[in-house]
Amino acid sequence: MTAPIPRDIPELPAIPRTHALIPSYVPAAAVVAPVRRPLVGVFRLLIAALAATTVALTLLLGSPVRVLSHFAVQSTILLALVTAASARRAWTARKPLPSALTGAALLYVVITALVDHLLLADTTPPFSVTTPGTASTGWHHLLTDVLLHTVVPAAAVLDWLLLTAPGTLRLRQAASWLVYPVAYLAFTLARGALDMPGTVAAKGEAGTRYFYPFLDVAAHGYRHVLANALLLGLAFYALALVLVALDHTRPNPTRHRTKTGFRLQPPVG
Repeated sequence: MTAPIPRDIPELPAIPRTHALIPSYVPAAAVVAPVRRPLVGVFRLLIAALAATTVALTLLLGSPVRVLSHFAVQSTILLALVTAASARRAWTARKPLPSALTGAALLYVVITALVDHLLLADTTPPFSVTTPGTASTGWHHLLTDVLLHTVVPAAAVLDWLLLTAPGTLRLRQAASWLVYPVAYLAFTLARGALDMPGTVAAKGEAGTRYFYPFLDVAAHGYRHVLANALLLGLAFYALALVLVALDHTRPNPTRHRTKTGFRLQPPVG
């Protein structure tokens, strides 16, 4: 036999609260299941392959040490690595790469395109990554130039606008993105100052000692070059702020409609 259930159950004493309850943050990935995006992965893999092919062609047409020392080539290598990793994460439904990394890769290739089209298009002697100081007349030189300074940056911008969720870039990241351009400036000036006698640069050929004409200390002096670097740094920072602002105002291309499992029908009668 079971004991009868008492009608009046005495109330239990309240447990004293020893500390205030702190709300816990739950990431969206813990609530929403990750979604595979194979088409995005394929597109980003193509961008990575295009960037890697561009770098390989550029290395075949010029001195590997000098080619790898160019900002455009280094930024393209970084883009290839970042987009390859992003393609794998999109294919396997993993968390995207940190926005600080993807934003830096995007900013650097955009800088590459803008500097080439706005500052280096009409220089004398003609600017070339593969043949410094001389005009690139062969179709293969022109092809690599277009790929490096136009096609690859345009593909990166399209991936950002059409396949990347907005609102991930932060204002605090803009200043950290300038660490690499500042370090590259120091490397370029040090390389030009320490260039050994007897090299092509030391023999007086224009445009060979320094990689970019607006950083040519031999032609303009340190005061003029540092002034150019300051103006470029401010322009790069403004460009970074513009990318962050656009990232928070553009529409979300990755938003999908939620399926509820039923449809509302119009009323009958």
